[in-house]
Amino acid sequence: MSSYSIFDHQMMARALELAKRGIYTTAPNPNVGCVIVQNGEIVGEGFHHKAGEPHAEVHAMRMAGSRTQGATAYVTLEPCSHYGRTPPCAEGLINAKVAKVVCAMEDPNPKVAGRGIKMLQQAGIEVEVGLLREEALALNPGFIKRMKTGMPFVQLKMAASLDGQTALNNGQSQWITSPQARKDVQGFRAKAGAILSTSKTVVDDNATLNVRHSELPSQIKAVMSDEEVRQPTRVILDRTGQLDDSLKLWQAPGQILTVSHTDASHKQNAVATEVSVPLNTLGQLDLKETLSTLSKQHDINHIWVEAGATLARSLIEQQLVDEIVLYLAPKLMGSDGRGLFGALGLENMSDVLELDITDLRQVGSDIRVVACLKQKED
Repeated sequence: MSSYSIFDHQMMARALELAKRGIYTTAPNPNVGCVIVQNGEIVGEGFHHKAGEPHAEVHAMRMAGSRTQGATAYVTLEPCSHYGRTPPCAEGLINAKVAKVVCAMEDPNPKVAGRGIKMLQQAGIEVEVGLLREEALALNPGFIKRMKTGMPFVQLKMAASLDGQTALNNGQSQWITSPQARKDVQGFRAKAGAILSTSKTVVDDNATLNVRHSELPSQIKAVMSDEEVRQPTRVILDRTGQLDDSLKLWQAPGQILTVSHTDASHKQNAVATEVSVPLNTLGQLDLKETLSTLSKQHDINHIWVEAGATLARSLIEQQLVDEIVLYLAPKLMGSDGRGLFGALGLENMSDVLELDITDLRQVGSDIRVVACLKQKED
């Protein structure tokens, strides 16, 4: 196993920081950064901005010019080896006559999957893989999961009072959380490939479910203009055809997919594209099939879910949630309010769903908890 120097770590860390600049724009492509070093000096660097545009390596090579010859390239993801909307980066690095390529990780895309590394090695370029691999994995959870499993990375957003209620008994819920928390949600929306909700939630809240630049956190607005905002696809589960033409949903920018069952006959809005999935044994839309369809047919890596207790419970019970983002407001609403999930039907402590808390911080007056479900052992 290769022994990486402090300098190697610094260069890959720089490449990872560059890659993060694309987190709001690259979907469905992965976030990738590249640094090219000649004689201990950075001569070129870049990151992938947007699908269909040049990859990180191309930006770095353009900046470096002729100084790529004999240089070392640090890349957060294995250089691609296939022709897509852009030429293969492995070929570009070969033509640029770099001497060495250090990759943080192999590309999980079956079209690449080691082929880029092999292409470089066959051209006589030294290749090392694994530097800051865990950090690189954390950069693209949605892309990696879709490539490996055909399913998207699913984040479930919830907001509740300190006593676990999402609304009063009469349904009133605006606003449980602080303005700062709502801005934080806009930031999460901006990273997602799709926002998933139900027709009930859309109708009850007359929700648009889009990204609004004016409501983004200031640190995001500082690096992304209104014109650069990428609107996630809005996916609405609408088994019974509740979405009427008067809703604000239709006026907001961005693609809309409405999900109904295969034999549904209700009228669809002309703005939306219909997605048909089968019903499960309970007569509900098959959620696993829905997520699989969004991933495989619509290239969606990352889904942000904003909905009520029924959908939240179903996703969790079926172990379709990768991460929960919960905002807890310093308010008490009483036991007659509406809970986060409703009944889970648990009778033994051994059946309780356990979580790993991965992040905990204050956002405005609220506490934001990020947690992952622990997988139950068979």
